[in-house]
Amino acid sequence: MIAPGISGLIGRTVLLPQFLESAHAVIEGATGWPGLSIVFLYSFLIAFVLPGPSEIVLATPLNLGVPLWLQFGLIMGVSATGKTAGSVVAFRLGQEAKQAGPIIRRLRRSRVGIITWAEHRTVTLARRYGYGGLALALCVPFFPDTLSIYAFAVLEEDMPKFAVATFLGSLGRLVVTLGLFGGAATFV
Repeated sequence: MIAPGISGLIGRTVLLPQFLESAHAVIEGATGWPGLSIVFLYSFLIAFVLPGPSEIVLATPLNLGVPLWLQFGLIMGVSATGKTAGSVVAFRLGQEAKQAGPIIRRLRRSRVGIITWAEHRTVTLARRYGYGGLALALCVPFFPDTLSIYAFAVLEEDMPKFAVATFLGSLGRLVVTLGLFGGAATFV
């Protein structure tokens, strides 16, 4: 017998790939100036809801009629701004979760141990690098950053520094990704 709540999680897990596939299709089909709003919305949601890759926005075929470097700059700036806005929402939720002691206690006792693991990794980064640690963690391409954002959101209290770190980390991730794949494309 499946425990109550697990069946709901299984149902969401089955639907999640379909939702992500749809979200990626929307991003890959976004064109023109309105496409930037889709980039913003996707990046906003990726910060606190969607566990998918934020790098997909670099594949957005906007066709804005501007030089390619400017188009990539616009995509990266809009994406980083969207993810920062989503991170601020995650920060608020993390602060509320911190207030809700029973939720955190229940998560600590869970078999998965996700809070303990995330806190350990996050505390290590925070002690060593402060908010720069969050920015560095967010620069790693193709690593789901929702966990890092929430872990920092629960542990930290300075929202402006948190927002700056998420903006710089989000922008850094896109620069690193573009550097890795843009550079690789010149050799192919």
